[in-house]
Amino acid sequence: MAFIKPFRAVRPRRDLAEKVASLPYDVMSVAEARVMAEGNPHSFLHITRPEIDLPLGTDSHDDPVYERGRENLDAFIRDGILFQDEGECYYIYRQRMGELLQTGLVTCTSVDDYRNGIIKKHELTRADKEEDRVRHIDYLDANDEPVFYTYRHNPDLSALIARLAEETPEYDFTTNDGVEHQLWVIREKEVIDRLTSFFAPIIPLYVADGHHRSAAAGRVRELRRGANHAHTGDEEYNSFLTVIFPDDEMTIMPYNRVVDDLNGLTSVDFLLRIAHSFRVTSCPGRFHPEERHTFGMYLLGAWYLLTPKAGSFDTGDSVAVLDVSILQNNLLRPLLGINDPRTDQRIHFVGGIRGIGELEQLVDSGLHAVAFALYPTSLEELMALSDEDKIMPPKSTWFEPKLRSGLFVHLLEAKGLRLKSET
Repeated sequence: MAFIKPFRAVRPRRDLAEKVASLPYDVMSVAEARVMAEGNPHSFLHITRPEIDLPLGTDSHDDPVYERGRENLDAFIRDGILFQDEGECYYIYRQRMGELLQTGLVTCTSVDDYRNGIIKKHELTRADKEEDRVRHIDYLDANDEPVFYTYRHNPDLSALIARLAEETPEYDFTTNDGVEHQLWVIREKEVIDRLTSFFAPIIPLYVADGHHRSAAAGRVRELRRGANHAHTGDEEYNSFLTVIFPDDEMTIMPYNRVVDDLNGLTSVDFLLRIAHSFRVTSCPGRFHPEERHTFGMYLLGAWYLLTPKAGSFDTGDSVAVLDVSILQNNLLRPLLGINDPRTDQRIHFVGGIRGIGELEQLVDSGLHAVAFALYPTSLEELMALSDEDKIMPPKSTWFEPKLRSGLFVHLLEAKGLRLKSET
């Protein structure tokens, strides 16, 4: 069974929610974060990206960065920007981006469920990024950003959540990217118990976004358990912050690739070698893949359509048949020398929300040699692979809209924090 639990969220005052809410830490550079938070002392980026409050050039993994994050969280609570709910609650979080609408339940999810495979993952983590999240969470003594999970939808559960969301929301605002955000607080014990019971038979849950945060939550639990001789299993560090959305409301966008150089090849040689595994067609304008197994390539100011040839991938292998795998195995690795895209510094990943024009700009700038536009991986592919306990190539999915950080925080301990109730 999947275990979820309500919790006492630390969250913004209603009048400050829009100012506090920020994009997740990992969808921006430090420079972009500085610009986003400029002139806004209430931005949650001061907690998720605390290096923006330190001198330029500060290493994001130095102790002072993690220490500043804790100081800033304490200050937000001390100054009444954030307060803690008096009782344990669930929260309903709804986002609307154009025609896209997704409504999720904000909960705490079990570390044991993640460790035991009740929560399914589809990506490996990078040791350096995982270590960064471990230190960040441990210093903060809190899960400050939620993990993004999904599940095979249950019509009765969806109907209940929809009815609860008919009430007046606690927060209701639209961010400057046009995404509407609404939050409802569920305090009634009877409703909380119903929601908990709905999720008990839902097996499994799936990680959509947040593998590093999930893995880090497990490691922080082990650190805390090892240091706590009176450990019971009921401590807050045994669970972590999650928003869980039904699969029929989720949207995956492509996760495109940009590579710095052609691995010593001339553009002519590169195109000739691509032709061994792909049919290469010159395009008169921008090419945006509209079906599986088609790729757009931008090189020297021109777009090409790449279509994999028969026999270039194993149609019976659920990982090899993914578009991200076809590109990696037939082009990025053998031609461009990208053997491990998780660690190679010559490849960069561009979320589909940035559009095809972003790929052109990156290549036209001269800082990168070639870009690839992909068709998005489907949620059905993600769930099927996860069910088989298989791993996707890194950066296979880009979910939109992104969850906003700062609307709810899960404290692992409350020691030393002077929590205030909302006035």
